[in-house]
Amino acid sequence: MASTTLKELTNEKLLKQKDLLKGISIGFAVVYLVVIGILIYLFATKGFKNISVALIPVFTFPITLLPLLINLSSVNKEIKLRNL
Repeated sequence: MASTTLKELTNEKLLKQKDLLKGISIGFAVVYLVVIGILIYLFATKGFKNISVALIPVFTFPITLLPLLINLSSVNKEIKLRNL
């Protein structure tokens, strides 16, 4: 699929992309909170020495979401420019 710029998208497609990105980021946030809850539970029951390696993905997860959040921000700016 060819990459299109946000200026080339129609209003409907732009709003659809915003809703999609927003849904994906909410889904990832829920998963992230569940993982943090599981790690807190494991920390309380097993101790820190058994789960120290499991903390690495938890701290790198927000970094992997940066491109998604940057793209969502760009879509929101384009929507604001078009006064939608």
